[in-house]
Order: sequence, then C-alpha cells, then structure tokens
Amino acid sequence: MIIEFLKTKYLTLNIYNKKQRWKIYLLGFAAAIVGLSLYYTNIIVNKIADDEIQKVRIWADAVQNRANLVLVTEAFFDEMRKEERKRVTLWAEATRRFVEDEGGDISFYGQIIEENTTIPVLLVNSENIITSHNNLDLNGDSPVNLEGKPFTGEIKEQFSVYDPIPITYEGYVDYLYYQDSWLFTNMRRVMDDLIDSFLSEVVINSANVPVIITDSAKTHIIASGNIGNGDLGDSTYVQQTINAMADRNKPLIIELPQHGTCHVFYTHSFLLTQLRYYPIAQFLAVGIFLLVAYILFSTARNAEQNQVWVGMSKETAHQLGTPISSLMAWVELLKNKGVDEATIKEIQKDVGRLENITERFSKIGSAPKLTPYPIADAVKESIDYMRTRTTQKVKFSVNDHTNENPHVPINLNLFGWVLENICKNAVDAMSGNGSVMVDIYKNHKRVFIDITDTGKGIPKGKFKDIFQPGVTSKKRGWGLGLSLSKRIIENYHKGKIFVKSSSAHGTKFRIELKL
Repeated sequence: MIIEFLKTKYLTLNIYNKKQRWKIYLLGFAAAIVGLSLYYTNIIVNKIADDEIQKVRIWADAVQNRANLVLVTEAFFDEMRKEERKRVTLWAEATRRFVEDEGGDISFYGQIIEENTTIPVLLVNSENIITSHNNLDLNGDSPVNLEGKPFTGEIKEQFSVYDPIPITYEGYVDYLYYQDSWLFTNMRRVMDDLIDSFLSEVVINSANVPVIITDSAKTHIIASGNIGNGDLGDSTYVQQTINAMADRNKPLIIELPQHGTCHVFYTHSFLLTQLRYYPIAQFLAVGIFLLVAYILFSTARNAEQNQVWVGMSKETAHQLGTPISSLMAWVELLKNKGVDEATIKEIQKDVGRLENITERFSKIGSAPKLTPYPIADAVKESIDYMRTRTTQKVKFSVNDHTNENPHVPINLNLFGWVLENICKNAVDAMSGNGSVMVDIYKNHKRVFIDITDTGKGIPKGKFKDIFQPGVTSKKRGWGLGLSLSKRIIENYHKGKIFVKSSSAHGTKFRIELKL
C-alpha cells in the first residue's frame, strides 16, 4: 500500500515537469516548421525578386535605347530641315536668274522651279503683295489663287515660321516665304506620335515599374505611371517620391525633342515590395494563429482544472462533515465523563479547526464574500495560530509599518489559509529552526504583506513554478498549498502573490491586496 502511494505521488509530482518538457518539445517542433516554411518562402521570394530586377534592368536598357532612337530621328529631321532650306534658296536663286536672263537660255532655271512639287512657297514684292505661289493645294483642297492679294492675316502667320529669302533683281527686292514640305510635315507628325508613344510605354510598362519622368531641373513632371494613389500635385510628396526612387535606382538621363534633358526615376514594382514583406507577414500570421490557439487551449485547460479543483474541494468538505460531527459528539461524551477541562478545550479548538478547514474547502469554486477587516489583526490571528502549533525553535513576528491597521476587503477564512500555507512551507524550509517575519506596508492603493523566512531559499528559475500544482521539494505532500494560495489571492481577492526575493539565507513572499 505504501509503495503504491509513493508511486502515485511520484507520478503526480512529475506531471508538471513533464508537461513543461513537452511544451518545449512542441514549441521547438513548431519553430522548426515555421523556420523551414519561412526559409523556403524566402528562397522563392528572392528568385521572383531577382527575375523582376532583371526585367527592370532590361526595361531600363530598352528605355535608353528608345530614347537614343528618338534622338537620332530628331537629328535626321534637323538635317531634312536644313536640306529644305537649301532647296528653297536654290529655288529663289533660280527664280532670280530666270527673271534676269530672259534673253539667254533659261530652260535650266525653269526646270529647277518646276521640280519643286513639295515645298509650299510664296513670292511677295516690296509692297507686301503676293506676286506668285506654288504648292498651296497639297492637302487635297481645291487649288488656291492668292496672286495680287496682300500678304497679311492667317496666310502670313502660316508662312512666318522661317525667315524669308530675299531675291534681288533690276533694283527690286522680293521675298520668298516657304513652309515645311508635305513630306517633312507628315514625318514630323509621325515623330511626335513616336515621342508620345515612347512616353506612354515608359510610364505604362509591362514590368509594372513605378516611373516619373521630369525635366532637367527635376521639378516639372513630364509623365508618370504606376505611382498608385499619391498626389502628384503635392510638390513635397513628389520630391520625397523622387528621392526615394533615386536612392533605390540611379535615374536614367535621356534627351527628348521638345523637352531636352530628362530624368527617368523608377523603382521596384509594388508586387516586389509585397513579396519582400510576405515572409514577415507570414511569420506574424502563423505567430498570431499559434498565440490564439495557445490561449484557447490554455483557457480550456484552466477551466477543466478549475472544475477538478472545485469538485475535489467540495467532495473533501463533504467527506470531512461526517467525522467532524462524530468528533463533536465524542467531545460532549468526554465532558459528561468528567475529562480534564483543559483537554476538552484543546480538543474543541482542533474540532473547530477542522470545521474551519471544511468551510474553506466548501468555498472553493464559489464567489467568496469579501468583508473589510483590519489587515494587521487578520495577519496576527493566523500567525498566533501557527505559533501555538509549531516548535518553539521557530520565532514568529508581525510588524505593522502602516501604524493604522487599514481595513482591507478579504475573506478571513481563506486569507488565513494562504498565510498558514506560506508559513508551513517556511517552517519546512528551515527544518523547524529559524524565524518567520511578517511586515505590512501600504500606499494609496494597495497593502503589501511580506512574509520572510530564514530557510534554504528557492532557485530563481523556480519562482513561478512553485505555484503550479504538484510542484514541491518536500518528501511528503502533493504540492497543492501554494497553488491554492495563488488561486485564493488572485482569483478571489483580485490581488497578487509572488516570490519577491530569495537566497541561500531565506525567501521573501509578497502578497498585494487592494485597499
């Protein structure tokens, strides 16, 4: 029977330690799974990020090449413009020679004049009258006759893009006005479309790269795309965005017709940013899930434990009821037989103590009634009881540093149980030889009760463990006293109980209660 009892006790005392080890194992296993998942996810994210960075580089090279193409095309147009100017100058010279050399061979000059079929020209005399024109009906409209009409209004505005070429002959000076040829005009239109499409393709790109194209001063935005919901009308926001892009990627410098030197600022796509932060989000999601799961399981486990505690306590109180009633009857019988009065009194005290213990157990699980009570008196009553039932080698003392014995809402019976549990543990820790000191302090909100012994102390790593059920260093007992004490103080009195300090020379417990 004794062997079975010891086996059962050993198993019970090691439940908590095994549970702690299993928690560590499971936590380590979960950490390994999360770590491997994050590691693999990070590898995938980095591969996708590398691919996108490669796409961005290809895009940046394409932007630079397209810009160079546009620049070369613009240079070609400049050459065309110069050539047309030369042709118009030649045409003007041929016209002058045609007029001056009427008696000579003028067929060559006439051929030059007739071969101009693309460049619109007007010949205006010194009186600002149009004397002749050519190629004014190239847009498909009906032929226009402007000879003899003044060179003013809309026609003058259209032909004033370039400086006129003077034609001097026989003391007269006429002026030759011209426009770009229809071929040059059409190609210029194609060039403008090319620039517009270039800007569109840069800012609305397949790589989803956020882009801002600015002028050389980096203040005026020429085009932008994939910026999101930012306000590009806000100069501060624009400058911050540009600076952030420049820090991430060196801006491209390109030359564009009509815009000159431009800066192309760009950064990684929003998708890449999301992918970079995805492992962190995944870790947080897994962590929150594990935390919620742990809280739910712990709540369920604590609720189950509370039910076990309540059932065990009420059953204990019920079982104690019968022998206590019997003892009370035996006390009365001893009185009738004339047993020594002092002996009867001590027996009655112990029976009363048993009744008190029964009441304590019966109150576990039900909301106890808290009544304001002088805290120093409550402490002294419990200490006096322990003093008479402990070896005289243990000295007890109570010091009320408040000097006012404040009233604190407590359940006197349960509170006394807490003090007795702590004092019993202190006596066992001192091997029945030492001192137990109880000091009472207060501030404007709380009362502090410090119970200090001169025992062998508690390792710092066990400060919280000793309040768990089944944890004890004694050869006898189930390790339930401090666990019950914690429930009484924290669950019923809404206070705190903990190990304030401990060393090889003793341990100090602290109880905090609300005033």
